[in-house]
Amino acid sequence: MANPTRCAGCKFLRRKCAQDCVLAPYFPSSNPERFACVHKIFGAGNITKMLQQLPVHVREAAADSMFYEASIRVEDPIYGCVKIVSQLQQDLFQAQSEMAKTKAQIAFCNAQQQLNQQQQNMVDGVDDNYQQDLHSESSRLGLDDHFYSLG
Repeated sequence: MANPTRCAGCKFLRRKCAQDCVLAPYFPSSNPERFACVHKIFGAGNITKMLQQLPVHVREAAADSMFYEASIRVEDPIYGCVKIVSQLQQDLFQAQSEMAKTKAQIAFCNAQQQLNQQQQNMVDGVDDNYQQDLHSESSRLGLDDHFYSLG
């Protein structure tokens, strides 16, 4: 039985659109440019074979992927998607390098902060020890705590 409205694929190929046409769900008659672009790169027979070999639940993603790849190939016949993939890999490498550099800077700042804190603790500890020693010596000598106290 024929489909009442032919899909873009069947219109393009000038054939009747069967009720179970594998192209119909992914190449609607309202978007003939989509099928024309994919057909130009892959050919109708290959599109049909690829979709038929896939489980129904992944066919839409496959049709979208074919359309994307075909449209990029039309724009750039030499490199197509490879150019985009290479650019994305380069961007990813650059982002990873920047992240590593930033993590190293954070680690350096944290280490420096810990060092500064340790040095401050040592200074505070020396001051506390000095005051305790002074207080002990003052007490031993019987001097007025209020007069000699630093704190």
